[in-house]
Amino acid sequence: MNTNPPLVLVVEDEPPMLRFLATALAARDFRTAEAKSCKEALVAATSQNPEIILLDLGLPDGDGIALTRKIREWSQVPIIVISARGRENDKVEALDAGADDYLTKPFGVDELMARIRVALRHAAGGASGGPAVLDIGPLHLDLARREVAVDGREIHLTPLEYRLLVLLAQNAGKVLTHRQILKEVWGPPYAHQTQYLRVFMAQLRRKVEPDPARPRLLLTEPGVGYRMRDI
Repeated sequence: MNTNPPLVLVVEDEPPMLRFLATALAARDFRTAEAKSCKEALVAATSQNPEIILLDLGLPDGDGIALTRKIREWSQVPIIVISARGRENDKVEALDAGADDYLTKPFGVDELMARIRVALRHAAGGASGGPAVLDIGPLHLDLARREVAVDGREIHLTPLEYRLLVLLAQNAGKVLTHRQILKEVWGPPYAHQTQYLRVFMAQLRRKVEPDPARPRLLLTEPGVGYRMRDI
């Protein structure tokens, strides 16, 4: 067993949900810290240095989205929002504010643990500078050589297609909003030009997916953005 397992800060003001999360995390050998308000969460985040934060949006002294923005001013700790708010606008706002993922209540423990593993992998990759080679299912990306292959067959991408694919691959398993992708690939002036993104995603799917009409790797999150399946 890991002698120093990751510390998860659970920010949740509903006692039943707090107990559920604490029990589920402890059963899987995570350490936990708890906060029931924005004020408590900021204190815990700065004093206990958690490896990941599970954050409810509806807190008694403020909103979790505003709290996410505050934390992002000084920390890149992974933040997974867990909320009863299921509207697309809430998801987009939380992700654009800096959250790494979003789970709508109710959710299963296995799904939560999978999201936590993905977030911790991203954090570890970012701390080490990230791998030079990415293998995700049939996709092989050699970032040093700028080579892309699918099932061992090299494919040729335009510079923008390549940047889009690399961004999604480096964040495999993570939902990226339209605005996040457009700002990273095209630049801030294009943050609202979603038609560019739709066109390039269609082109990329034709080159990467066996059946572009039924994508298995490059997935759409309706109304929110896109995600590369973490295989």
